Amino acid sequence: MARYTGAVEKLERRLGVSLALKGERRLAGKSALDKRPYAPGQHGQRRAKISDYGLHLREKQKAKFMYGLSEKQFRRLFSEAARKDGNTGELLVTLLEQRLDNVVYRMGFATTRRFARQLVTHGHVLVNGKRVDIPSYRVAEGQKIEIAEKTKQNPQVVRAVELTNQTGIVAWVDVDKDKKFGIFTRIPQRAELTIPVEERYIVELYSK
Repeated sequence: MARYTGAVEKLERRLGVSLALKGERRLAGKSALDKRPYAPGQHGQRRAKISDYGLHLREKQKAKFMYGLSEKQFRRLFSEAARKDGNTGELLVTLLEQRLDNVVYRMGFATTRRFARQLVTHGHVLVNGKRVDIPSYRVAEGQKIEIAEKTKQNPQVVRAVELTNQTGIVAWVDVDKDKKFGIFTRIPQRAELTIPVEERYIVELYSK
């Protein structure tokens, strides 16, 4: 399955949860999910019974769409997490959090992961002073993530940084808002991540 490029607000309504796909509209309470908190379509307001498989699949879809991965990318990342020692679900989440596009988003340089991915692929992000244009690049502890000089005054980047005064910045990054750079100080613990995903269901889905 290719990466989803359709209407993201309709997707959030289908899954019944905000996946932080619309940035400022979500913060302002203007997202479609806020206005119509039910599934899209003629029968969207009917309460549908979901099967166990459907429940497991929905959690995978949440994680996949929230972080912007294709099915192949997500499956590969899960396989890597499963090979490691420890809780597979928690390892999967931390691997997702280490993606460069996600770190750019977490540092507040983009209002959505989709825009963060665009910044990376277009060459507007530096890692330890070197341009990296691969969104899936895995950021290591202590690495410096910086917006390229020519992009620091981009209105969307400036606005995203301004919004961090309202939303705050996560504890595992250290950010200089004026100079538009940050340090990925450590890998976050699962308990610190407020994401609407039950990763244990993803593990159960792939274990069948």
